[in-house]
Amino acid sequence: MRLSIFAATLAARLALILPVVAAASVNEASAQSPAAARVGTILAEKAPINPAKEFVGRVEAIERVSVRARVTGYLDAVLFKEGDLVKQGAPLYRIEQQLFQAAVQQNEGALVKAQGQEANAKVQLDRAETLLKTQAGSAAVRDQRVAEDQTAKGDVLIAQANLQTAKINLGYTEITAPITGLVGRTSVTKGNVVGPDSGALTTIVSQDPMYVVVPVSQREFLQFGEEKRRAGQGAVTFKIRFSDGSAYEYPGQFNFVDVSVDKATDAVTVRATVPNPKGRLIDGQLVTVSIEGKQPEEKILIPQAALIADQQGVYVFVVEDGKAVVRRVKVGGEAGPNVIVASGLSAGDQVIVEGMEALRPGAPVMAAPAQTAASRS
Repeated sequence: MRLSIFAATLAARLALILPVVAAASVNEASAQSPAAARVGTILAEKAPINPAKEFVGRVEAIERVSVRARVTGYLDAVLFKEGDLVKQGAPLYRIEQQLFQAAVQQNEGALVKAQGQEANAKVQLDRAETLLKTQAGSAAVRDQRVAEDQTAKGDVLIAQANLQTAKINLGYTEITAPITGLVGRTSVTKGNVVGPDSGALTTIVSQDPMYVVVPVSQREFLQFGEEKRRAGQGAVTFKIRFSDGSAYEYPGQFNFVDVSVDKATDAVTVRATVPNPKGRLIDGQLVTVSIEGKQPEEKILIPQAALIADQQGVYVFVVEDGKAVVRRVKVGGEAGPNVIVASGLSAGDQVIVEGMEALRPGAPVMAAPAQTAASRS
């Protein structure tokens, strides 16, 4: 009877002790194995991209002419409207012509006179030659007539040159546009005396196409040259944005690299030709230029949110065997919301982009597809 009572009491005590021991074992196991953190991941994938480098460039007209007077006289008329597009050969200014017309007539008269003297000298020379043959004249007279004939011919040539000069000067009284382009403000008005010392009367700049000139540093120029060599001549495109951020619709084509380096800036000047049929590009304008090759390259892209920076550089967390592992990466530029990974990752790596704020290297993680993966471009 006593044994039955003891057994019942022992069973009751064990029933109370065992749950406590089991709970203690669970707590000890939990302390030794922390719970895995939930993280969002994306797979590192290769995508065709066209890496671009941005620079500040300046628009330059291919042709720019300062219009000047080539003869001196009173300005009779201004024949253009400032800011208009003028065609090559269009009249711009007219200088008073009466004095120049009179100079032409005067030189025409001088030429006629010289031609008459030449004709007379020729007759006298022929007569002296005839008399010398019949021994009625002397060789001295014949030689004198030869000299007179040569002098008369020289006078004719001088008169012809003077007449031509007078006609050229008369033509210079009509100042015309040497190129097609937009004409600027006039620095003189009707009634002023103008001449070669008056400076530029106005300026004309060509409009279509235009140049875009970009200073490129030595390091970037070496990369640019290597890309151009791999892609081939003419395979580099210039894309332009204005100061308000809007894009210009026509790309430019690379056409020139300067032959020397600017010692002050250690930069090389690179130039492109850009169509300008609508006149949106203006001479002297500052623009943002993206230089890129035409052949896309396969590069690994990851969202910018995956990057973490410390004193040693930039790294990301990847999932390996259920744990968070640090991978040091080298970034090779941006592509929209993503960054280009030059080294440190391989295609197929599981990159953590969400929930890595409190992660430590080697921490267990439970990975799930991140929502940011759908936003990659």
